Amino acid sequence: MNDRITAVLKGVAVGDAIGKQTETLSRGEVRQWYPEGIGGFEGQPGTVIPRYSGNRKHEWRVGETTDDTEATMAVARAILRDGAARHESVGRELLTCRKCVHPGVASLWEFHQAGDPARIADGHDGCGAAIRVAPIGILYRPARLDEIVDGAREAAIPTHGGPLALAAAAATAAAVSAAIDGATGPDIFAFAERASAQAERARSADGRTPFTDAMRQTRIALCEWGALQPDSVAARCFPDTPLTIAPFAIALGTIADSAEDAVLTAANVGGDSDSVASIAAAILGARYPHTIPDDWYAVVESVNHHDLIALAAELAPLRR
Repeated sequence: MNDRITAVLKGVAVGDAIGKQTETLSRGEVRQWYPEGIGGFEGQPGTVIPRYSGNRKHEWRVGETTDDTEATMAVARAILRDGAARHESVGRELLTCRKCVHPGVASLWEFHQAGDPARIADGHDGCGAAIRVAPIGILYRPARLDEIVDGAREAAIPTHGGPLALAAAAATAAAVSAAIDGATGPDIFAFAERASAQAERARSADGRTPFTDAMRQTRIALCEWGALQPDSVAARCFPDTPLTIAPFAIALGTIADSAEDAVLTAANVGGDSDSVASIAAAILGARYPHTIPDDWYAVVESVNHHDLIALAAELAPLRR
């Protein structure tokens, strides 16, 4: 159990850092920047990723994690303080986060501009909530579905209050929870569907569940294709909208046979590749802890000094 929980946090960070190398690129642009494809960390750890050289917002480095990992750690700290996920505590921790706080990321920018840890967002449907809820899945076992959905909402609402964002957060937390308990891929996905639908219906006036439907359709499509080839994936479900990013990530996390394969698939597809790789690797880390390469995690730790192993050790005894 401890190995699975540790691998969840390692998966978040490793997927985040490797995926960042191709974030926002089209599949064609990925090929232009990386003609041989992404095979892991492309370049000397700690050096600036070539495509970010001179970037006025931030010169991202090889092996550097983004707000995805930073926010995940913030949720973990809030849980360690309260023994539960409470939005004000999560908000307080998120206010200490500094990555990607600029007008281009409206959800984070508005939250930091308000400066209120108790703030509750009533909009924003992106995946910024889903990428940080792995600690909710660590905290609650699958038997506590209502608490998983409620906890995901508490972790989300400081910045994301839209129904698609809440569904994505609930589905991700549920998938991590079931994966830690050793469920099969299909069972993990079915549990994520239940959580997603419950979160959506709580905000729906007509009972529709567009996020849950998108998850299901994406997984069916990926299963039909067999091999996860970046060209075919990019052509059919390119991850660049709320109805393609988290659905692709969760489907990938329940179909792929290893965290390594999922991370490389996401990175070579492009789009919101860091979020897809991070979510999928969290799920697959819990399923198959040994499939997160030790050398990848060593790079992440050497560049960022997160000490996720210690953080996981603090979270594990709280699981209930």
